[in-house]
Amino acid sequence: MNTQNNLINIGPKQAVIYIRVSSEEQVENFSLGTQEEICRREAKHRGFEVVEVFREEGKSAKTIIGRPELLKMLEFCRKNKKTVRAIFVYRLDRLSRQTSDYLSIRKRLFDVNIAIISASEPTGNSPTEKLLETVLASFAQHDNDVRSERTKNGMRARFLSGLVTNHVPVGYINQSGHALKDPSTFDNIKKAWDLMATGTKSLKEIEKILHSWGVKTRHSSVQRMFRNKFYMGILTSESYPETVKGQHIPMVTEEQFYKVQSILDGRNRQNPLMPKNTRDNTDFPLRRILRCSKCGTPFTGAWSKRHRYAYYFCRNRCGTPSVPVGDVEKEMMLFLRKTSPSEEGRKLYISQLLKIYHSKALKLRKIKANSDEEIDKLHTLRKVLIEKNLSGVYSDEIFKEQNAVIENKIIAAQAAKNDEMIDQYNIDSLVEFINNKLADLGETYSNSSLSQLRCLLGSIFLSGIIWGYPGCSNREISPLYQSIQDTQTMNVPFGDPGGSRTHDKEIKSLLLYH
Repeated sequence: MNTQNNLINIGPKQAVIYIRVSSEEQVENFSLGTQEEICRREAKHRGFEVVEVFREEGKSAKTIIGRPELLKMLEFCRKNKKTVRAIFVYRLDRLSRQTSDYLSIRKRLFDVNIAIISASEPTGNSPTEKLLETVLASFAQHDNDVRSERTKNGMRARFLSGLVTNHVPVGYINQSGHALKDPSTFDNIKKAWDLMATGTKSLKEIEKILHSWGVKTRHSSVQRMFRNKFYMGILTSESYPETVKGQHIPMVTEEQFYKVQSILDGRNRQNPLMPKNTRDNTDFPLRRILRCSKCGTPFTGAWSKRHRYAYYFCRNRCGTPSVPVGDVEKEMMLFLRKTSPSEEGRKLYISQLLKIYHSKALKLRKIKANSDEEIDKLHTLRKVLIEKNLSGVYSDEIFKEQNAVIENKIIAAQAAKNDEMIDQYNIDSLVEFINNKLADLGETYSNSSLSQLRCLLGSIFLSGIIWGYPGCSNREISPLYQSIQDTQTMNVPFGDPGGSRTHDKEIKSLLLYH
């Protein structure tokens, strides 16, 4: 009869000991030395000679992976299957705390006629003992599962109470589970937020500034930093749908946070008025703005070999001649002067502009006054959305979709609340500025910096300037300048047929010029 009991009672009775302790058990004084002593005593009582001891220190038994001593023990047993008859453990959960893993180990050992003997639990080869052994292994997994559930519940409870459950962003340090100001970076990160809120710095510029201050970051981490609600005192988690008020000290106000979001969202939209990929070159300010009338390719510029004269030419080399820069400048001055509106046209345009400005200003002030109430409503709506998601009314997909909609509305409401455009410009000085600049567009062109020139031409010629060999051959100008010209003879109602009463993008370009 080939059974483990029979094999244990005949032949050389050699055995090995496998002992394991995790980091937590070391704290609980569940030492390897204690386990080994008890296992040796049990082996001697049963008449076994211990030939090898495998010690696994600081390893979890949740999986077999990452336990080199266990793998060494199994390999040792395979090679010495003719002499080794048993493995002694202090408890069965030393081998594994997962039932499936334990049964897999047990089968491998059983196949080579090696028994598993627990020094503190009843083990054997009878049907009842086998059943009890499996139950004990299941208890170990149950204990693991209970601990895991308690840990998850504890982490969730910490999160809901406003305490951090993972790493904290730059500017803070995690000290005993509490997010505290990092004295070496907090003030610099706050200054970076203040700079970003001005709208005058790009993410790359902020990154360079932080590096000059000794704060090492990458471009992607800077972008994530300005999207992280942690800085305004709010905790979020990928594991939980709720957003809760943190116990840490906020770095920025909610208003400043959403102002930065509005700035970042605005930069993600391509401005069609500005020519793309135009590198600064004062020698050739119109490169990539001028386009060839034959093939539509943007012009580039170059100097002659002896650097005697500068000229523009089609990048496609479609057989068209090069054009001296001086000729282009003269043509542009003449063309823009022809485009300049008359004094009567400017007055009619400005009167319409003032009417629209005051109407919009009144509307924006009302929105600004009501924005706090709107934000409170949106926060309440978000709480209801979270509750319905937790109760199963809304799926995670619906929750994420609706939460994104609410977030965008909060950003818009905060942007309206903090909108400084109404008060940023003195309307009288702005009217004077527009009147002076529109009086002679040729003169305005000649006195403009490179960036101002791009704003000016981008607001007049939305698709660039077509060069027709010779001269500009554009037949269409932007709706803004077309409406100014039309008001000279009152041929067309101010505005466009689509119902838009303003030309916001072109007006914005003028404000950028200002």
